[in-house]
Amino acid sequence: MTTFTASTDGSAAISIDPNRLLSPIADEIYSGFTEHMGRCIYGGLYDRGSPLSDSNGFRKDVIECFKELNCPVVRYPGGNFVATYHWYEGIGPVEKRPKRPELAWNGVETNAFGTDEFMKWCKAVGTQPYLCLNMGTGTLDEALGWLEYCNGERDTYWANLRRANGHKEPYRVQYWALGNECYGEWQVEQSTKEDYAKKAYQWAKALKLMDPSICLILCGELGYVEWDRYVLGECIKWIDMHSIHMYTADKEHMANATGPLAGERAIEICASLIDMARIKSGVEKRPKICFDEWNIWDPVRAPGDKGAEELYTVSDMLAMGVWCNVFIRQSKYLGMTNIAQSVNVISPLMTTKTGLVKQTTWWVYLLFAKYMRGTTLGVHLKCGKYDGRTNPKFIQSTMDTPWLDVSAAVNDGYINLAVVNLHPEEEITVDLHGIPDGTEIQEFLVTGKSLDDVNTEEKTTVKIVENTGIWGSEYSNNWIFPKHSFVLLRWSIEVVDSE
Repeated sequence: MTTFTASTDGSAAISIDPNRLLSPIADEIYSGFTEHMGRCIYGGLYDRGSPLSDSNGFRKDVIECFKELNCPVVRYPGGNFVATYHWYEGIGPVEKRPKRPELAWNGVETNAFGTDEFMKWCKAVGTQPYLCLNMGTGTLDEALGWLEYCNGERDTYWANLRRANGHKEPYRVQYWALGNECYGEWQVEQSTKEDYAKKAYQWAKALKLMDPSICLILCGELGYVEWDRYVLGECIKWIDMHSIHMYTADKEHMANATGPLAGERAIEICASLIDMARIKSGVEKRPKICFDEWNIWDPVRAPGDKGAEELYTVSDMLAMGVWCNVFIRQSKYLGMTNIAQSVNVISPLMTTKTGLVKQTTWWVYLLFAKYMRGTTLGVHLKCGKYDGRTNPKFIQSTMDTPWLDVSAAVNDGYINLAVVNLHPEEEITVDLHGIPDGTEIQEFLVTGKSLDDVNTEEKTTVKIVENTGIWGSEYSNNWIFPKHSFVLLRWSIEVVDSE
């Protein structure tokens, strides 16, 4: 959590106290999402015939990037795609798998990449699978069969079919979603909140009978709407996490960069709805929030049915920093977040025939994934405040919008301070409190000459620049944060219990 005081005299300060340990940061907030959409799977994770792929058809460079992020969980296979996906059509001999019309993104699904391929890919990456159940055209019997195929250990039909397909040991999939965006008019078999809650309750009960160890994730909406309140109230008994989704984007820089603050408000409100449902139902455990789709996405700029391949700018990079800061500040309530998506489709990472493009947003996300783990550290921020238009509009009337967006974490004996300077034109000089003289400071800076700068296959314009110095020597109490920049400062401390 970061507390804030609006500055009236133009001064800025950040106060850090290593004793202000707040809440653990779940490693799972750096989880991914892959969907059968555009080039995410075919041409992204899986590119059979490419010289950049291994013998399984998996892109080796993509696997290495997932490993670099230390990505703990990956959600699959959707997304809107899942509402007409029948998992059993994607197992067994590839040449016998049926090709089907794909209704969510107006394509054709070959089923060449299915459950067993995804599990093998997860093992290569060193990540855990998170499967989303088809609650559109799918049935409860089909869902139970998938769970049995993945986790079954007994002498039963689907478990034996998995063994016959060459996979003797169960996959032990822990995370299962009860559908995807079932509320949406864009969904095949859209549900009312009443119909969904009744169905989710019965499915959850049956799935837990099949395997009580699994983590069930309820389909929420934005976190602060009537759907969330109602389905939580009806299903809180059976679920372990509650899913919410949000994408932000705007053509104007400040509305674009401050947009992720709507996600912060959503988390806070959703946490209250979870507690309200618990109190009403007498449920002791507190389900966490699973923010399993989030990102910067302008569907006009990158239409979903055209592959949704965003070209991210410096402004989008700053929005990425705010999104990640939100998750650190709100770690108390979060069990998982999944960037949507992990490759090619609205992604920081783009494949080409000859390699990878690491977009502007990649470098900020990488710094968070590497260093912003452990425990959220309370900080206090004082600076000026933006008072213009926001998108959504409610941001400006319900929360503060300082020019600096800040979070801090402590892990492995280091304090990590993440600072986004959203100002398009001005550097901000900050009085930093809480760093002892003589401390070595590492600085990781990400910025560009222009808010419109992008990275392409031909040129990496935006990347991490590293500096090191001694506090009180090369660096004084006044730290200058460049205009439209992301900065992560990192220094060691002697004694902090981050457990």
